Amino acid sequence: MEDLYADVPAVVGGDESAPDPHDYFDIALGTCKAITVQMYAKRKQWPLEGITVKVQRDDSEERKGVYKLSVTLSLHGISDPEQRAKLEDISHRCPIQRLMTQATIDISTHTE
Repeated sequence: MEDLYADVPAVVGGDESAPDPHDYFDIALGTCKAITVQMYAKRKQWPLEGITVKVQRDDSEERKGVYKLSVTLSLHGISDPEQRAKLEDISHRCPIQRLMTQATIDISTHTE
């Protein structure tokens, strides 16, 4: 595995030299949705030429336990409204969205 770099915004003492942990969380969702949609379209032999994903975060209420993500999928090569709707629906079934919304996560941390 390659090295993965993270930083935090300058307002909390970082250099902003790399994505922050929240960015990686958001990126995980966007990439999973794209891969899930791409695999489905390929299986159905639909003319998907590419996907652009934009993830917008609203973390203004994170301290209250509310973290909102808005995902926009641009489906290049798919013009049929029914196919587009089906791909959007499929995107909601990506493993990372399920993990983020349906799983109980148990975290264990150790030092070496």
